[in-house]
Amino acid sequence: MNFAKSLMLGGAALLVATAGAQAADLPLKAKAVEYVKVCSLYGAGFYYIPGTDTCIKLGGYIRAEYAFNAGGMTETPSWNGNAGQGNRLSNNTIYRSRADVNIDTRTATEYGVVRTYFDSVFTWTTGSDTTANGSLGVFFAFVQFAGFTFGKAVSAFSTPWHGGPGNITSNLLGGDDTSTGINQVSYTAEFGNGVSASISLEDQSSYRTASGVSNVVNTTGGAASAWLQGTGNGTNYTAGTNVPDIVGKIRVDQAWGLFQVSAAAHQIRASYYTPALETSGHPSDKWGFAVLAALSLKNLPTGAGDSINLDATYADGATRYVIGGTSPNAFAMYSDSSAGVYQSVGFGSAPDGVFGGTNNLNGTGISTVKAWGIRGAFNHNWNKNWATSLFGAYSSVDFGGTGGALYNAGLAAAVPGFGTTYTGNPNFNIAQIGTRTSWTPVKNLTFSGEVMWMRLDQNYSGVTAANVQPTGTKPSARYEFKDQDTVVGAIRVQRTF
Repeated sequence: MNFAKSLMLGGAALLVATAGAQAADLPLKAKAVEYVKVCSLYGAGFYYIPGTDTCIKLGGYIRAEYAFNAGGMTETPSWNGNAGQGNRLSNNTIYRSRADVNIDTRTATEYGVVRTYFDSVFTWTTGSDTTANGSLGVFFAFVQFAGFTFGKAVSAFSTPWHGGPGNITSNLLGGDDTSTGINQVSYTAEFGNGVSASISLEDQSSYRTASGVSNVVNTTGGAASAWLQGTGNGTNYTAGTNVPDIVGKIRVDQAWGLFQVSAAAHQIRASYYTPALETSGHPSDKWGFAVLAALSLKNLPTGAGDSINLDATYADGATRYVIGGTSPNAFAMYSDSSAGVYQSVGFGSAPDGVFGGTNNLNGTGISTVKAWGIRGAFNHNWNKNWATSLFGAYSSVDFGGTGGALYNAGLAAAVPGFGTTYTGNPNFNIAQIGTRTSWTPVKNLTFSGEVMWMRLDQNYSGVTAANVQPTGTKPSARYEFKDQDTVVGAIRVQRTF
């Protein structure tokens, strides 16, 4: 019995020892390893999303900006509204703080790279945002696949510099500017050696229809106040969108720079001869167009990184391709007068077209408005920290003989004295010239200072025959028609990441 008991205890001890030895040989359970792997397929800054074959890049900037003698941001001249009137209701010193966040994802597939891009901004601006909430903007949100782009992206018509060939202002006229994106369906073909071509169907909304169509003879709402703020009749006669803008582009990118030619077809539609009364009828739809030529020269003999950016645009019935971007299409500026009247005024409007009448019996067709512009900049790097740009633009709007006569008929009915105490036509020009200097003390941190002069060259002369009542705070009085000018400046601090 004692022997059997000893044998059992010995066997148990051996089993425990053996099991312990085997357990010691087994590996312990490893902790989960979490890391981000660099994706080198699409350039610096991309990483694989853990657990996927999709690469992602995060970026953006923080910006603080201050504008002086301005009508708005970014560095908007005092060319309309309270700022154009020069009254005490205008915020002439304007602050803006903005945070931009963008997300770029790319996935390699058997059909090519699938890309998505999203860019959003959070902004607080003097006069526009009155609470701590500020405002939210969606600049870009698109999908790219097999050469196609679907969503909100830069127009195929635009140049890479948009409205900023060398400036920080968003109000340099003379050409197209869709730097905050336009909804579209587009296709781009790459032919090699830097040659590409694009065709696009683009939403007219916001960027393309803000010019509108004006009934300049129907007296509904056509008070002097509307005419003297550049809005003519004052009533919106623009119809809804029926056909998107059809845009095409050919571009050549080389080491020396860039050359681009763009064209766009734009449908012009008016609502009714009498607003909100469909039985009054409407003018027939018309087609307008715009064409652009652009040139960029890089690495000039003046210094490493120096460049010249130039673009010229002509439009017939598509004025927003010239007076475009975030800028207005109606201008009204007041200043002192030497003609013995209360003040002087200069105004201008840039619709796609004008017409007249109250119904199908007396109504006219749409007379298109023509516009052209040229703008550009010379950008010079003094060294790796300092750079200066000299930029400018010239824009011209022409109503033509028929459109000008329609416009003057409406003006004469609202503002007395046309043909006697004052004469002219609604054509106008806007000249702009400015300079920007930037300092980059460390990488991706830039301090910029800019100043710009603009002049509104309008084509009316003389004074009103009797007292008229402009919009805003201006009193009922006689006013002189006169060219106007102003100067605006801005300082910007931006950290890009």
